[in-house]
Amino acid sequence: MTRLKKKDLPPKVRRLTGSVDIPEGVGEKFENLARIMEKLRSPDGCPWDLEQTQEKLARHLLEEAYETIEAIDSGEWKHVGEELGDLLLQIVFQSRIAQECGRFDLGEVVDGIASKLERRHPHIFGDVKIDTAEQVSVNWERIKREQEGKQTGINAPPGLPAMLAAVKVQNHAAREGFDWINIDGILSKIDEEIEELREARDKGATEAIERETGDLLFTIVNLARRLDVDPEQALRRSVREFVRRYACMEKEADKLGLELAGMSLDEKDQLWRVAKTQKGV
Repeated sequence: MTRLKKKDLPPKVRRLTGSVDIPEGVGEKFENLARIMEKLRSPDGCPWDLEQTQEKLARHLLEEAYETIEAIDSGEWKHVGEELGDLLLQIVFQSRIAQECGRFDLGEVVDGIASKLERRHPHIFGDVKIDTAEQVSVNWERIKREQEGKQTGINAPPGLPAMLAAVKVQNHAAREGFDWINIDGILSKIDEEIEELREARDKGATEAIERETGDLLFTIVNLARRLDVDPEQALRRSVREFVRRYACMEKEADKLGLELAGMSLDEKDQLWRVAKTQKGV
């Protein structure tokens, strides 16, 4: 590791106290990655890589992002590093194709995010006084609207997964003072939404059932947000636990010489209780 002293940093960064650890040769390694991608996209490069377009590769960005999240959830940090590399590859790949098409290049991507970080952290690279993370968040959104020419208003990217969109709009409203006073209020709202869903079900109103289900989910996300719980991560954890326990049920059924699918619900429930007692499930 190369330790950079404060005096060695660019003027805008000298506000940072102490020293900074930067992996040795990281710049050269990044350039080497860019050169490898250039070679793969050259006329005598890889046929598969040459066939790719930014549109064709778009889904891989999402896939690699989710695989990175899965690795983080597993706590296998070496694997996390590998998945981050795969995600970085997609950025380099997209940038290389964009350069060939005259859209932008990798240098612009890196310079763009570096400049954005400086602009949106005036309390570090400027003279703005901010003391709390909440103030940083509010200031970030304000600067973002000013620099992107957006009007003040709540919105969520249409391509964002629904749960993340819910958190985003709820946080926006909370920053502007429209939020639940306490947790009990949200719990009461959940009871109310459950009752409304029950009424819609009893009436057999399909559209109303969907609407009330959405309202219930939205309120549960709000509860998670106020409890400082990431709802996406919490749900993923529950899914993993269910999968592990169900696998345990299948193993127990196999020990009995039975097919789980052919067992009665009471028998399955007994196996479920056994699965819950198993270590790691």
